[in-house]
Amino acid sequence: MRLTIVGTGYVGLVTGACFADLGNDVLCLDIDEEKVRKLQQGLIPIYEPGLSDIVSRNMREERLLFTTNKAEAYAFGSIIFICVNTPSKEDGDVNMAYLEAAITDIAKFMNGYKILSIKSTVPIGTADCVKQLLQQHQAKQYDFDVVSNPEFLREGQAVKDFMNPDRIVIGTESENAKRVMMSLYRSLERTNKPIMVTDIRSAEMIKYASNSMLSTRISFMNEIARLCEKVGADVKVVAKGMGLDNRIGPRFLQAGVGYGGSCFPKDIRGMIAMGKKHGLSMDVLRAVDKVNEEQKRSLLPKLLHYLPDLHGRRIAVWGLAFKPKTDDIREAPSLIIIEQLQQLGAEVVVFDPEAEPSARRVLQGVTYAKNPLGAVKDCDALMIITEWDEFRNLDLLQLKAMMKQPIIIDGRNIYELEEMRGLGFSYTGVGRGYCNERQECP
Repeated sequence: MRLTIVGTGYVGLVTGACFADLGNDVLCLDIDEEKVRKLQQGLIPIYEPGLSDIVSRNMREERLLFTTNKAEAYAFGSIIFICVNTPSKEDGDVNMAYLEAAITDIAKFMNGYKILSIKSTVPIGTADCVKQLLQQHQAKQYDFDVVSNPEFLREGQAVKDFMNPDRIVIGTESENAKRVMMSLYRSLERTNKPIMVTDIRSAEMIKYASNSMLSTRISFMNEIARLCEKVGADVKVVAKGMGLDNRIGPRFLQAGVGYGGSCFPKDIRGMIAMGKKHGLSMDVLRAVDKVNEEQKRSLLPKLLHYLPDLHGRRIAVWGLAFKPKTDDIREAPSLIIIEQLQQLGAEVVVFDPEAEPSARRVLQGVTYAKNPLGAVKDCDALMIITEWDEFRNLDLLQLKAMMKQPIIIDGRNIYELEEMRGLGFSYTGVGRGYCNERQECP
């Protein structure tokens, strides 16, 4: 099929490249001329494992093209995938300006029947608004169908998730759109990993509800971790015991320093804003957001337990990205933690294997190390914020020898408490007995 992808951000680029890899002809449109120029040269603006090879291969075989020409792009594809940014407004509501601009342009340049497939995360009811916009702005009247086709791509696993999805959701009331979309996706359907066809509004809600549930599990475990610290329980053991219950399962039960990224924070706030418009307080999701923001600030008191005065102290930070296998620092806990350290007069040395270029655009006054051990040299403490695999199996005795003081605040529980304390580290994780040095009767 001939496909047009609107937007070459994270979702658009992965979607376009993977559809091309399945044998489709794909033209990706973006209004950022510099980004498109780089993409035409094979330069990928994001870090995503496996993506660069797919882009290069399909460009070489001329199945994947990039353009800034709207007329060309909207005439090209029989299916137009909308993958534009839908960021949060200050009040948490969703900013639809980019999507509305794209729809207005499509109406002007479409040259026949089109299926508009919305992959951007949008408020429930957006498809109906899109239909109205198209009808209002069409230069010439053509038939069209609007489909909700939400994406479920995890940063760091996006290529794998696209090619081997848990489910594919298609929201449509059109039999023709259903037939075309089913044909496009059929090669990805697997046993027990179905193509799910729903009404449009349910498809729009599935994406929001899915991200809200995952965020809720994270904040729930972080709140349990806080209580574990007070009563002397180990949240890793608690999570394992919970996960063995097949009604709960083990995924997303890891306590840490809070979630970040472009999806969970935005979508939780978007759900709260939608609820408000309909007279609902969305108390659970408000609590999820509140716990998460508090969790990002939960590591500093643990550091101050060991170092009450941070002025002039050298503090190493491992991990800037909001999660491993990505260079995305949007809403990352590291940004808040570094700001806290700097406000208290600390000298901050950071290392992240992929996110340094992104961080340099927003962070001021930090020193960048070339490797993890270089970051801890002569430091007074280490704070672990992102659980990159390369942090897990370092020589711990060498690590200790390089530090001025062997203090580690582990925001991701990548090390074992007993081992670290046995090696002579002053070590504190999340929910792992921070306060259990003085046991008291309840």
